[in-house]
Amino acid sequence: MSLSAIPNLLTAFRFMVVPFLLFCLQPGVETWLALVGFGLFVLAAITDYLDGFLARRWEVQTSFGTLMDPLADKILITSALIMLIPMGRLSAVVAFLILARELIITGLRGVAASSGLVIAASGLGKWKTFIQIVALATLMFPLGILPIPYLHEIGRLILYVALFLTLVSGADYIGKFYKLYTPTTQELKDT
Repeated sequence: MSLSAIPNLLTAFRFMVVPFLLFCLQPGVETWLALVGFGLFVLAAITDYLDGFLARRWEVQTSFGTLMDPLADKILITSALIMLIPMGRLSAVVAFLILARELIITGLRGVAASSGLVIAASGLGKWKTFIQIVALATLMFPLGILPIPYLHEIGRLILYVALFLTLVSGADYIGKFYKLYTPTTQELKDT
């Protein structure tokens, strides 16, 4: 196996984890199954950091990794957001705002890429992702195992911080996009 395959396998792992995560995050599952879901989510989140780190370190970035890594991240986060709603741990409005931002930015990235532009993720966007992961992991951890009162309330508070960063980083990305992207006259006629 070549070094370039390892980061791509870590990205693929995140896709493979999602069905198991969906199963483990059903409302009313046994505590042990909820812990498995928590563990899978945390492990998948670690691979998000690790695949990019290894690809840069070994200088083995691939087209697959460039395209699929952000998609794997979004599917992982989306699955957790959606599954926490029926469990009563997350507001559908908060989930919608986070998902809407991700869809808008993904669309803008596609438009930019089709014009040969790359708008790199900002430090704010990376913090947003980290805080989202911490919040979601806290919200999916089953109650009664750790002696932490108000665990899910703490998770919701962290998620509100993540929501704020999500919206601010989204506005920042949109601003960068409009500074760099100027549609051609033909594109304007086509719309």
